[in-house]
Amino acid sequence: MHLSPTPSVRPPLTVLLAAPRGFCAGVDRAIRVVEEALARYRPPVYVRHEIVHNRTVVADLERQGAVFVEDLALVPEGAPVVFSAHGVAKSVPAEARARGLTALDATCPLVSKVHREAERHHAGGGPLARHILIIGHAGHPEVEGTMGQLPPGAMTLIENAADAARVAPADPARLAFITQTTLSVDDTAEIVAILRARFPAIEGPKREDICYATQNRQAAVKAIAAGCGLVLVIGSANSSNSQRLREVAERAGAGRAVLLPDASALDWSLLQGVSRLGVTAGASAPETLVQGLLSRLAERFALTIEECRVTEEDVIFRLPAPLA
Repeated sequence: MHLSPTPSVRPPLTVLLAAPRGFCAGVDRAIRVVEEALARYRPPVYVRHEIVHNRTVVADLERQGAVFVEDLALVPEGAPVVFSAHGVAKSVPAEARARGLTALDATCPLVSKVHREAERHHAGGGPLARHILIIGHAGHPEVEGTMGQLPPGAMTLIENAADAARVAPADPARLAFITQTTLSVDDTAEIVAILRARFPAIEGPKREDICYATQNRQAAVKAIAAGCGLVLVIGSANSSNSQRLREVAERAGAGRAVLLPDASALDWSLLQGVSRLGVTAGASAPETLVQGLLSRLAERFALTIEECRVTEEDVIFRLPAPLA
């Protein structure tokens, strides 16, 4: 008698989905800027630097006709060019104007807010000027763009608590600090505490510099991490906010946290012995990547999916004036 093979039994896996996750208002706006520019000006539309730090997003826009460059010298005379969500130094739009380029600024409004704070503290370099300590990561385009709002020497970069403990400003009585918008909330609080203890007169932001989306995504991953043997963070390696989510998950008690660009990069051996898996996505990662991961997991596991939402987000940013 012929016996049918016994169907394979998929082991159970509980997936805790952090929420909010994925795109924030600034990322959504930046992508819409490129798409609207493509519709209005026709391809090619040039974009200085990756519009957001996610290869899937960049590849999709490239298919639509966007051309990504790191130097304005690569943009033909008179062509449209979009500045990325991370912001640019003042010298960049000045160069674009000088070359007659049609410039469209996709800088996140919350990054622009930090730029204005820097200008306020600098006060034109006059007698009321404060030297600015910028908390952030060296080489990140947001930090480079922010430091490029003021003349060289007006800011000092503080990357960690050790930097905060040893910085020696010329006039400790006239200091201010600003921060990159995508930092770890806890790490930044530690650095700020050191600076305030050392320099009681230091002036901080009127409103928090770390953006609402970064804070919300870190709070959401903290809410799920302790109960998970593994947390998967969908995001690109060059995405600061995605890297911080991975770090926050591990510090909050996850057995392990791993950053994945997409589901194809998943090492299945990481799931051995894992009964509760946390999943989140950085602010520049599209939800399609999360759903793709869940689909792949469902091929091997009997999934129970639970969403853990810590807050609702309803922020929307307008497009820049030329496209509004």
